[in-house]
Amino acid sequence: MRKFGTPTEPQEQGWPHILAGRTTLISAPTGSGKTLAAFLACIDRLVRKALAGDLTDRTEVLYVSPLKALGNDIQKNLEGPLGEILALAGERGLLMPEIRTAVRTGDTLQSERRAMLKRPPHILVTTPESLYILLTADKSRAILRDVETVIVDEIHAVADDKRGAHLTLSLERLEALRREALGMERVPQGLKPGDSSSKDTARLEAAPFQGQSAQSKSALVRIGLSATQKPIEDVAHFLTGSGRPDPVIVNIGHKRTLDLAIEVPPMPLGPVASNEMWDAIYDRLVVLVEQHRSTLVFVNTRRMAERLCHQLGERMGEENVAAHHGSLSRKLRLAAEKKLKEGQVRVLVATASLELGIDVGTVDLAVQINSPRAIAVALQRVGRSGHWRGAVPKGRFFCTTRDDLMECAALVRAIKQGDLDRLMIPESPLDVLAQQIVAACSAEEWGEEEMFALVRRAYPYRGLKRETFDAILEMLSEGIACGAGGTGRMCIAIA
Repeated sequence: MRKFGTPTEPQEQGWPHILAGRTTLISAPTGSGKTLAAFLACIDRLVRKALAGDLTDRTEVLYVSPLKALGNDIQKNLEGPLGEILALAGERGLLMPEIRTAVRTGDTLQSERRAMLKRPPHILVTTPESLYILLTADKSRAILRDVETVIVDEIHAVADDKRGAHLTLSLERLEALRREALGMERVPQGLKPGDSSSKDTARLEAAPFQGQSAQSKSALVRIGLSATQKPIEDVAHFLTGSGRPDPVIVNIGHKRTLDLAIEVPPMPLGPVASNEMWDAIYDRLVVLVEQHRSTLVFVNTRRMAERLCHQLGERMGEENVAAHHGSLSRKLRLAAEKKLKEGQVRVLVATASLELGIDVGTVDLAVQINSPRAIAVALQRVGRSGHWRGAVPKGRFFCTTRDDLMECAALVRAIKQGDLDRLMIPESPLDVLAQQIVAACSAEEWGEEEMFALVRRAYPYRGLKRETFDAILEMLSEGIACGAGGTGRMCIAIA
C-alpha cells in the first residue's frame, strides 16, 4: 500500500475471482495494473505460506509469456516488490524465507537451468515453447507437478494462430501432470465439451476456496491477461478449455485516452518511398526525439530496425540510439532494454520484440514507421508510452506511401471508435496435434482413449473427430508412404 496506494479497477474486480480459484480473464487497457492483479494474488498466498513456515522449494506459480523479453522484464519487476516484502517482514521482526523467481526460455544459460532443477523457484517465468520442452524432459516435469496457478499474459498474441493451439495442449498436459501427482486420474473420463455435470466438474464448482486449499486438490487456476481481444468470450473459453465451468470475464475495456497523430513527409506520397523522403523522415524523427525524454520507435522488419538505428545514430550520435530485435544476442537485447530504462539512450528502435507489455521505463513517445497492419498491434505499441497509472500514451504514425496513409488513417479512426480486430482461433491444427502426441508419449505411456480425452479438453480441439485422431495415430506409428512405394517410418510407441 505504501508504494501502490489504492488498487486499480482490474485489481479490485479480478482479485475476488482469482482468490476463489476460478479461471479468470482480465481485459484492461495497457498500463492499468492487470499483470499485478494476477501476481499480487499469488504473492499474497506465497507470503502467507512463508510466514506460517509452510513455504517449500517447489514451483507453485507458472507465468507464460509470448515474448522472451517480456519474461525477463516480469522477473525484474517481481524482484523489487518481493525484496521490499522481505525487508518489511524483517522490520516487523518476522522471519520469512525468500520467495524466489526464475526465467526459463531459450536464452537461459545452462548453469541457470541446472540451478532451477536443483532448487525449483516458487514463481517460474517461461514461454509457450519452453513450457513444451519442460513438460517433455523428465527432470523438468518433476518441478511442474506442484504448479497451482498458471498466468497467460498477452493471450491475444497467441490465440489466433497455431502457437496458441500448441499452448492449449501444453496446458492440458500440465494439468494432467498435476492431477497425476495428486493421485487422481490424469484426464476425467466421459467429459464432453460444455458438460458441467460430471463429478469432477461439480466438485470444482462446489469446492470452497480458502488460501487455495481446495484448488490444490483439483484443477489449475488459470488467469489470462490481455488489453485487446475480440470476441472476448471466445478468448475466455480458449483459456479455460472445454468440459469445465464457464470462466469469469473481468472486462474493464480497452479504450483509453490516447494522443495519436499521423506524420506525413513534406513531399507527395507515391507507391514507393524515395531516398529524399526517407531523409525527411529521419530528420523529423530527430526533432521528435529531442522533444521527449525517451522515445520508442517500432518498425516491421529487423532490416529496417538496423537501417533506422544507423541513420539516427549518424544524426544524434551512436551513444544515444540502440536497436532491439530477435536476431540480436541475448546479451545485446538485455543491454538495449537496460539502456532505455536507465535513460542512457534517447531512442530505441525495435520490432515486435518489445511490443507486448514490456516495462522499458518512462517512455514518453511511441513511433510507428509504416502501417502496423492491425488495430491490436497499434494499441500495444502506442501503449508502451505512458505506461504508468494516470499517463496518456502518445503515438505517431509515419506514412511512406499512399497505401500507408490510407491504412494509418483507417487505423486511427478505428481506434477512436473503439474497434478491434476479430480473432480467428484455428480449429484443430493437425500438425500441432501430431507434435504434442509425440512429445507426450516420449515422456510417458498413454492409452488412446485417455489421449483423445485430453486433446478434446483443449479448446481448439473440442470438435476433433475420433476418426481424424485415429488417422494421426496411424500416421505417427506406421509412417507415410513415399511416392516410389516405400514407407518412411517413425519409431514412436503409442500404447
